[in-house]
Amino acid sequence: MTVSRQTDYWTARLNGQDPTSPVGMNNTAWSLDSGDAGDGVSQNGYWRITSSSGGQSWKQTVADDDNDLTLICAIHQESAPDADEVIMALDNGTYRVEVQIINIRQVKLVGSTAVESPNLDFQMNDDAAVPIILRLTLANDGTARLYMAEIIEDDDAQQHYLEVSAQSTSAQGAFFGTTTGTVDFYSVYFTPHGAYSPDEMDMSDFISHSLLRTGMKVRDVLRNSNRLFLKTHVGSAGINYAFDLSSDSMMNRYQSPSVHVMIQKADSPEFLTLSGTRTDQRYNVMIFVSAKGTNYENAYRLAASILGEVFDELYVNTGLDDGVDSLLGYTTTFDSKVDDDEIVCIHTLSLEYMKKIRMFYREA
Repeated sequence: MTVSRQTDYWTARLNGQDPTSPVGMNNTAWSLDSGDAGDGVSQNGYWRITSSSGGQSWKQTVADDDNDLTLICAIHQESAPDADEVIMALDNGTYRVEVQIINIRQVKLVGSTAVESPNLDFQMNDDAAVPIILRLTLANDGTARLYMAEIIEDDDAQQHYLEVSAQSTSAQGAFFGTTTGTVDFYSVYFTPHGAYSPDEMDMSDFISHSLLRTGMKVRDVLRNSNRLFLKTHVGSAGINYAFDLSSDSMMNRYQSPSVHVMIQKADSPEFLTLSGTRTDQRYNVMIFVSAKGTNYENAYRLAASILGEVFDELYVNTGLDDGVDSLLGYTTTFDSKVDDDEIVCIHTLSLEYMKKIRMFYREA
């Protein structure tokens, strides 16, 4: 999919509360689909499900036109559920995918086939242990993914999520729970607005608006550009979010020329309504265009041409949501050679965006 839209949010948000009594506005309660109401209790910041009377399975209703779904559960296993126990499931009325238990350290993603996870610390025995975050997504074409610990690529740049083709529908909805063992659910978030990866919708609405819908969105707009230098000289692989701006990264890890996008800061000059339910937020987006060569003048001119296309693309295709999202201004800094050994030219473009943000989708 693409980065989540400004109107998308987690329609159901639990942080250890009773699923029937979620906290905050625009926060949908869960219904007990099966099991015993007495087998769940809110304690110590999590919702604990035991299996003394059959456990619990909680459900969110999914409409017929909600075909792209995301469910997040942060889990600790106090005692292991039985093998093949379903702890998470998504069903959009056409396709279904499940997360099933293998053992105390592994789960599997089950669709038309099944793939197994690596070992995970579900019992939180490791040093500085934290609950295991599982993000389950189901797209309208039947593609299902399971992200672990909100990681897309591991330290070796290898894919860190599981993927299968979903099986046929059996019971439409979004589900979490267990009928065996004892499982603590620290957080449960659900949205029917999309099958979103960690790079497309964060659990925090603030980060979704700033890092993802502004920074990552700008990166994606540039990657999809058909302008000559961006599509032929840089290419999508050369346009990245600027997690690492060290000289080693800029000169050795990425091809030349390259484009790096980053959010430098975010601020809110004023709250527009009482209780801060709607705010103006301003985001400063920095874009670095780098090129290197033995002839500095050629590198300078190439980087300048790319920077021009970056500005034109963003001016035409961002800040267009009338009354909600606006491009306020820009500043450009052109690099110059000041050292005989300098071979890298980096031009900089700074853009300021203003968004009107609804602040009442974040209570939980």
